[in-house]
Amino acid sequence: MSAEQKLRLGVNIDHVATVRNARGGAYPDPLRAAKMAEEAGADGITAHLREDRRHISDADIEGLMQVLSVPLNFEMAATEEMQKIALRHKPHAVCIVPEKREERTTEGGLEVAREENRLAHYIAPLREAGCRVSIFIAADKRQIDAAHRIGAEVIELHTGAYCDAHAEGDVDARDRELAALREMSAYAHSLGLEVHAGHGLNYETVQPIAAFPEVRELNIGHFIIGEAIFRGLTPAITEMRRLMDEARDG
Repeated sequence: MSAEQKLRLGVNIDHVATVRNARGGAYPDPLRAAKMAEEAGADGITAHLREDRRHISDADIEGLMQVLSVPLNFEMAATEEMQKIALRHKPHAVCIVPEKREERTTEGGLEVAREENRLAHYIAPLREAGCRVSIFIAADKRQIDAAHRIGAEVIELHTGAYCDAHAEGDVDARDRELAALREMSAYAHSLGLEVHAGHGLNYETVQPIAAFPEVRELNIGHFIIGEAIFRGLTPAITEMRRLMDEARDG
């Protein structure tokens, strides 16, 4: 498989920080998890610095920029504070995500079409600083068109509804969501956007998404960190990598 064809795996380490913060100490260390993930075959590390700092901290971002040899994908809300932090660190990639204080996790894609003008101005300095700007959106043509118009280089398709339908055993809904993801992956690619996907993916749901030829990267965190409790972080990542490669080769 060529480097062009290889599906990249970004490992999200947010929930290592969640466990650390439960006790208010320094253990487990997200930076150690990031280095282990890198050694286990992760192509990048994702970290979401939330406005309320519920898991990843500013010091974590500082540390990740210093220790990583693979790219950092910095997830953030479209706020002035986060823009300043991104411009200070200049990570490889910046992924703009919706964020609500009361949510447990990111609940849906960013509403780009309604905020097109604001977001276009917001991402311009990030692009000028050399960050690849990604927009986390639903598999919706209107949002993809808007992301393209504002100058995003990458979109990340929200796979949560597909994963939820699978978990609930709703085969019809699962298949509808999968078809939409497949169609919109191809559409975004036709516009020249690089296509990523993520949210809620696990060993059972990853392969249908990994099989889409237009998708270049999957970002997976919560499941991998949870699975690491039972089998260890390196084996958890190795198995995800195996399933992704199997789907791609098939």
